[in-house]
Order: sequence, then structure tokens, then C-alpha cells
Amino acid sequence: MQWEPWSFESAPGFVLRGWRTVPRGLPVIHFVHGNGYCGRVYSPFLEALVPHYDLFLSDVQGHGDSDLGPRFLGWHGNARVTMQVWTHFAEDYAHVPVIGMGHSFGGILTLLMASENPSLFDRLVLLDPVMFPPAMLGVMRFTETLGLYKRNQLAQRARQRGRIWPHRAAAWDYFHQRGIFRGWDDRALTAYIDHALKPTQDGQLTLKCPPEREAEIFSSCPAGLWKAVRRLQTTTDILYGEGTYPFVPRGVAHAKRRNPHIHAEVVPGHHCFMQEFPEDTANTLEHLLAGHSTTSA
Repeated sequence: MQWEPWSFESAPGFVLRGWRTVPRGLPVIHFVHGNGYCGRVYSPFLEALVPHYDLFLSDVQGHGDSDLGPRFLGWHGNARVTMQVWTHFAEDYAHVPVIGMGHSFGGILTLLMASENPSLFDRLVLLDPVMFPPAMLGVMRFTETLGLYKRNQLAQRARQRGRIWPHRAAAWDYFHQRGIFRGWDDRALTAYIDHALKPTQDGQLTLKCPPEREAEIFSSCPAGLWKAVRRLQTTTDILYGEGTYPFVPRGVAHAKRRNPHIHAEVVPGHHCFMQEFPEDTANTLEHLLAGHSTTSA
């Protein structure tokens, strides 16, 4: 398959970058990654979709090859600049169905984009979006205001993560079957090392997304999430792993009650189930988009 890079100077003044398959007139999937990753980290899963879909991978600020930017724009700010990118390139896909898809942080950005502009996507597929229940989000916003939420466990782990490895084998040993990478298909971890790491001037490897930026995202929250959920007009399918974070099923159930456009299904795996079971997830997605359900939640 053939990937081509794209770049776009955002309104705040930094350059966003990503990848897309050469447009072939097929339905297109606009994909936004999770925190600390980038689009091509999901290559085994996404490439299984290529026979039936064109792909457009959008890397947010500080991820992949996108510029870090002078400051983190927040969830809504990143949703807006990602929307600017897609609006710029959308004319290349003017006559085909457009599916907005995202994982985790990227799933929420995709929801915010669609809520802000209902004409942006014909359908949404959100993969284990971090759908914080209202009470949890309220606590997060309060502690964020006080500067305390930056001490949460995910943010602290991000800051403490290793960031320099002498070679690929050392990076592989560091990540393989550890933490969030536990259960990942080896091809998915290879894609992570290929696309989320970069060489240093002295020939070592380091993270493309600085741990400080990853922690910054983990230390923040999407204010106005539930207003966006209520306002959403696009048919939305949520897939989440049976072993995901405990708050996700609660948040998804609340979203379904708030908006009849939202449907949900449980799939095997954890928060990164598409990295654990790439082909199975692609098959589930194709059946879902064809109108067939799997296991309702």
C-alpha cells in the first residue's frame, strides 16, 4: 500500500502533519490517535481496512511529526485545529462517505469535532473513548483548577517513563508486554517503535511525543464534554474493550441515555483492543458499518 505525507499550518501558527492513503474514491476514515501515540502506530489495524476504505491519519500537536506548539491548546483547541486540517483536505473526498474515528483521547476529539460541526462526518466510530462520567469529570475539573490533577497516576507515569534507548532492541525490551502495551500484537509494538520513536543526534532513540506533553494531556480534561454529547447529531458507534478502564463503560452507558444517536458494543481486549487484535477489530468494524451488530452494551 502507498502512504503519502501531508502537512498543514494551523491557525495558532504551528504545523500539523500526518499521513493518508492515496485517495481512490472509497469511503474515507478520518482517524485520530490516543495520547502519546500517532496515527501509524495503529498500522496493523488500519491497514486491514485499506481494501475497503481510504485513510486519513491526523496527528495532533506534539505527536508523530506534528509540531509541539508553544503551549497545549487543550481538548477543544486541538479538536478545532484538527477540524481545520480536515476542512482543508475534505474536498479531496467530496463525493464519498466520511467516517470519523478515534481512539481514547482521539475518540473524544472526534466527538467534539462532530458536535461542533454536524456536517463534518457521516458517521462516527469511537474506539474506547475516555468518556468520563459527569461526576468524575466534575472532580477532574475541580482538581485541575487547583493544580492537583497533574498528580494523577497516569500523568505521573508519563513523566516517569523512559525516554532514551540506545537501539531498537533496548526499546523493544522496555515496552514489550509491559503496562499499557501488555497484550499488544507484536506487529503493533513494532509500529509503535517505528512511528512513535525517532533517532537522536547521537544515534539513540527517543519519544516523538515528549512525556511532558503526554502528562499535560493526562492532567487535563474535556470541559463541556456532556454538552457536546447532548448536541451530537451524527450516528455514533462506540466500541470498548471488556477489560478497559472501569469508568469507560459507565460513561458510555450515560452517553447512550443522553443521546439516541449513540450505540455501543463490547469487544474482547482492553483499552487498546485494536492493538491486541488488529484484524478482528477491523472485521468487527466492517460488519458494524455494514449494519450488523456484535455484542451490545
